[in-house]
Amino acid sequence: MSVRIARAAAWAVLPGELALVVCLVAGVRIPLAVLLGAEVLVAAVLVVEGVTLWPLYAAGRRAGAGRREALRTALRALVPLTVRRLVAHEVRALHSLGLWVLRRRHGVPEGALAVPYTGPQTAMMYGLVFVSLIETVMLALLIPWPVVHRVLLVVDVYGVVLLLSLHAACVTRPHVVGEDGSLRLRLGGLFDLRIPAASVAGARVDRRYPEGRPVLLHPDGVLDLSVGSQTTVTVELTGPVAFVRPMGKPGTAHTVRFHADDPRAVVSALTRVRTAPSPSPGRPG
Repeated sequence: MSVRIARAAAWAVLPGELALVVCLVAGVRIPLAVLLGAEVLVAAVLVVEGVTLWPLYAAGRRAGAGRREALRTALRALVPLTVRRLVAHEVRALHSLGLWVLRRRHGVPEGALAVPYTGPQTAMMYGLVFVSLIETVMLALLIPWPVVHRVLLVVDVYGVVLLLSLHAACVTRPHVVGEDGSLRLRLGGLFDLRIPAASVAGARVDRRYPEGRPVLLHPDGVLDLSVGSQTTVTVELTGPVAFVRPMGKPGTAHTVRFHADDPRAVVSALTRVRTAPSPSPGRPG
């Protein structure tokens, strides 16, 4: 069965199933016939997906891949890249909310320098959460229909949780300067770039205010990772470094500009590692 047909079936059914789940969580009474019809439709889509997935999985096994790798390859072929990336971003954000509550950080090894970058966006994120809460209360007072109110309440509460999760992802996933001079640059769960120590040619404090998306690659090979429309550190690289944009598009950059709440600490750490004297070799035996 065509992969295109399976994808179309999933795209057609998922929005309706999501709306049905929201209604059920909100306590809306749904006729039994509607529930049964929805479940039958979902079951049919699952059968279509299974019939499409199995030949892809079998082909991977015949090619010598293990079970897990064959299944992963089949899912990549069946599920669009954008959908996989969006689901992964949301899962990482919700996981980060748990880390935030526990006051833990992700991917910061012992001896490394954690570099926070949330300063310019913190007030804005809390402002959005406050506005969302006010909107929830106002809608509860203004909307006279209980069913509509319950559905909007579920949507609004999830929206607040998602906003907090996105901010928590940035707090718990800081930039990292490794003991060896390597650099890991992140934007929450959306972006992750690892730069080996050998690829770092130099770093300097350089405050700029780029316009556009938070992850923006310029035609000249300069990558901007801005927070609150600003960057504070520029890192020159010895050669092009590959990266993947939030939605999966690849790119390469030879210069990276990013924001750090304390840019001097980052530059100092990178410079100190690069200029540290090499250990003296031991005497030959």
